[in-house]
Amino acid sequence: MALIITDECINCDVCEPVCPNEAISAGDDIYVIDPALCTECVGHHDVPQCVEICPVDCIPKDPNHPESEAELLAKYQRLTGGA
Repeated sequence: MALIITDECINCDVCEPVCPNEAISAGDDIYVIDPALCTECVGHHDVPQCVEICPVDCIPKDPNHPESEAELLAKYQRLTGGA
């Protein structure tokens, strides 16, 4: 499942640079995550880096984009050209 940033976001700028897929960008009011690019860091790290670094705990799983671990890994492989 992709992640989503909720309106509790304080725009602290720490999540964007740690995203290995460049899925996080500045939105109109808060940062946003592109679900087409978010793999929850599967293939890169053991845990989502944005969730680890977020000081206000505002990055839950996005219920509108459910994906299994296998689907996230397949997305990672598509995005990185990995096997």
